[in-house]
Amino acid sequence: MPRIQPIDAIVYDAPTGADVSLKIAPPYDVLDAASKADLLARDEHNIVKVDLPHTPAKTLGPDEAYENAGKTFRDWLERGVLVKRDRPALFVYQQTFAVGDVTYKRRGLIANVAVQPFGPAPDGHGGVYPHEQTFSAAKQDRLKLMTATGAQLSPIFGLYSDPEGRVQPLLDSIADASGGRGGPTAHGHTLVDPDVQHDVWAVDDADTLSALQDVLRDADVFIADGHHRYNTAINYRQQTIDAGEIAADAPSGGHPADWCMFVLISMQDPGMVVLPTHRVLGGMNGFSVEAMVTASYGRLKAEPFAGGDAAALEAALPSHGPHAMGLVERQDGGQKRLWVLTTTENDPLAATHGDKSEAWRGLDVAVLQHLIVEQVCQPTFGTGDEPLAWKFPHQLSQLGGLLADDPAAAGVSGSGKTDNGYQLGVILQATPLDSVRQVSEAGELMPQKSTFFYPKLATGFVVNPVKD
Repeated sequence: MPRIQPIDAIVYDAPTGADVSLKIAPPYDVLDAASKADLLARDEHNIVKVDLPHTPAKTLGPDEAYENAGKTFRDWLERGVLVKRDRPALFVYQQTFAVGDVTYKRRGLIANVAVQPFGPAPDGHGGVYPHEQTFSAAKQDRLKLMTATGAQLSPIFGLYSDPEGRVQPLLDSIADASGGRGGPTAHGHTLVDPDVQHDVWAVDDADTLSALQDVLRDADVFIADGHHRYNTAINYRQQTIDAGEIAADAPSGGHPADWCMFVLISMQDPGMVVLPTHRVLGGMNGFSVEAMVTASYGRLKAEPFAGGDAAALEAALPSHGPHAMGLVERQDGGQKRLWVLTTTENDPLAATHGDKSEAWRGLDVAVLQHLIVEQVCQPTFGTGDEPLAWKFPHQLSQLGGLLADDPAAAGVSGSGKTDNGYQLGVILQATPLDSVRQVSEAGELMPQKSTFFYPKLATGFVVNPVKD
């Protein structure tokens, strides 16, 4: 990784060990106006007031929104709502959560990472790699906010590979009571996701800081969530250079804008959970699974699934053939048929996407988008040049709602893709972390919504100033 260093952190003024649930929030881009209002109704000093000055998220708001966010942030500092720590620190960050019947505990490190372009590091100390496409409006929104506040308000979710397990014992020695640190510096849960417990330990003694910096010095970082925010850090640093605050030939590391706050988590952490993002499709004329298989000219095959409901279908997928996906086909009268869809070849995109890496071609989401939808469904069942309609539910219950006979009654609004909702649900398996790494190292980007890293990081435990 590029060098890491402690953060000259801004935190909420609260006693050591305080519950800051009323102050913290989920990432800005998973919130809407209603959830923002709910957070602020419970505490007017919730970080969302600054971090989400304009809705909807990822759109560019009026200048006044960002100016007001900057004024609010400075006011909180002046009144002592927020304070700067006496000493720079790294922070061990733990999340405790459940997926189904299994409880997980995930530990990472909140640290500043040197800002550099995507790809391998020029100095050989590790690179920073993306896996998702970014969009200009979202980057402009974050840049205006960073400029107005002079701060990075929320951390980027970064992954690193640690197969030898060199980092985890250091984190464990800090977070576990046997390490002599006692309880966390701060803890809480976001009111939007109360089932996830967040705990943070500040680390500012020289020996431990040095040990953490040394063990992470050469690791690559793969961005899980926060691509727009990392691009913003790059753009803000360049803006600072253009303004003459950083000399163009100055060595990196001497200005706060040279650094960007991450939560760094090992890919080998037992709590590193990746969930699938499923799909629903609509806007197809004359669709049936049998017709889709016929139109694939031998590239797809489908078998009826009689082993239970959609949850059972999802659980059964790993035992089937290449690129196994579950299909929930909605029929007239509210009936649904379940299928297991597979490809007849292990590498079905080789002929059409030979310029892509084998890792990219092996992604189920790539097979779905570029073979099943673009090569089969769109030309066979589409209506002219109008693209098929997509939605991306994370949970099977959401998928079922979108395929309900009455979407409005199921709590689904604005579908409008058929007379009564969507036509086909596609249940995907989770994208393996190693595939994320391989595709990123190849310099490629994954299709939209390829990964769902759970749980999301909390915003508000630590704020990183980026201006002198």
